[in-house]
Amino acid sequence: MTIITISSREFNQGVSEAKRAATNGPVFITDRGRPAHVLMSFEEYQRLTKQRRNIADALAIPGITDIELEPPRVTIETRAADFS
Repeated sequence: MTIITISSREFNQGVSEAKRAATNGPVFITDRGRPAHVLMSFEEYQRLTKQRRNIADALAIPGITDIELEPPRVTIETRAADFS
C-alpha cells in the first residue's frame, strides 16, 4: 500500500490525480503542513468501517418475520437455601 501526502493546494489543483492515487492507497491531504484529511477508495472505506452485525441489526432484516422461532419453555424452580 502506497501512502501519498499532498497539500490542500495541490489537491485543489489536481483532484483527478489524487483520486487516481487513492486507488493504490490513502492520500493524506495537509493544511499548513499538518494532516487534515484522508482520501481513499470507497472499497477501502467499506473494508475499514465494516462492523459485525449485532442482534438488533439481525432482527431488523426485511423478511425476518418469515422465519419461525419457537424456543423451548424453561421452568425455573426455587429451592430452600442450605446454610449448614
